[in-house]
Amino acid sequence: MNKTITNFSKVGLALLVSSTLFTACKKDRGVTLERLPKETIGVYALGEGGLDVKNSSTITYYDVASKTTTIDYFKKQNGTELGTNANDLQQYGSKMYCVITGTTVAAKDSYVEVIDIATGKSVKRIVFSDATKGYMPRHIGFYKGKAYVSSYDGFITKIDTASLNIESRISVGGALDGVTVINGKLYAANSLTPSFPSTNNAAIAVVDLNTFTKLKDITVNVNPAKLAASASGDIYVVTYGTYTPPFEAPSLERINAMTDTKTQSSNYNLSTIAINGSKGFVIAYGDYPAPNTIKVLNPSTGVIGSDFISGATAVTTPYHLTINPFNEDVFIGDANNYGTEGKIVAYSTSGLYKFEFKTGANPQAVVFNYSYN
Repeated sequence: MNKTITNFSKVGLALLVSSTLFTACKKDRGVTLERLPKETIGVYALGEGGLDVKNSSTITYYDVASKTTTIDYFKKQNGTELGTNANDLQQYGSKMYCVITGTTVAAKDSYVEVIDIATGKSVKRIVFSDATKGYMPRHIGFYKGKAYVSSYDGFITKIDTASLNIESRISVGGALDGVTVINGKLYAANSLTPSFPSTNNAAIAVVDLNTFTKLKDITVNVNPAKLAASASGDIYVVTYGTYTPPFEAPSLERINAMTDTKTQSSNYNLSTIAINGSKGFVIAYGDYPAPNTIKVLNPSTGVIGSDFISGATAVTTPYHLTINPFNEDVFIGDANNYGTEGKIVAYSTSGLYKFEFKTGANPQAVVFNYSYN
């Protein structure tokens, strides 16, 4: 179920933040701490909700000190629903940006909700539609005070993070999904999405963010969806393959971000990927009835190794991964057999259980609230 849901309205992965909290590494390869946090005091978790179930998306807040959870925290703080088919939640400076894909082009219920991290209150709802159609946004990345949003309509939208206004949009491909930013370039996956058919469904679009122009397409296996950049300057791409004949196998692709060429392709069947610096993790699909598992990825070699969690696990249905850049704790979204309620389970980087809290349905993105000295 996770794999099918992802291609229609799901997925997320990478934490990119601005110089007010974190500053990009020398080549924008990840995050380094500039304003050092003292501790993680709270955790926001995005629940996608049920597929196309109106206003079922939620943002949960977990207070670390009191161990209290508010599942629909966004509604509590703002008096309104978050929306339908929420797909991404990422942090930049003092704000977090929630990408709401919406239901259909005609419904025009697509937007990006900008939220203050300290309070959980909405700062602005940026509409992602025009007079005739919704853009169906999917994922968001950041670079030098701008936010860049991929959409199923094939466009990348640039938002100024100071004014929170849309500055411009450019067409770069087909049904765009996952994104990552490195070396001043945006990489966006051209997915295979039946609701938005396109012959361009086996490529990564490369955009020069200094000129906001498309540079090229990098051919990968069919149906790329998740992207993550490593400290060594590589981009890893999770492709899902095809679900109907003629079948094409899923894979993990590796791209050199300096030369923009594919350097490696491995036959891994993965759900998602998370990389922070030199540490990487993936969720690997199990052959039914075997469960999905979280495994360790070596970002330097592209090799997937042993299980991250040894022995008994508190996770039923691994759905999403986020690494806390402050202490490298790993937060696993558990879809709990795709029911109406999920949970986030936190582990140390060595795989030791720390805590867990309940969330809305299908938790798949996490943002952290820090205190400072």
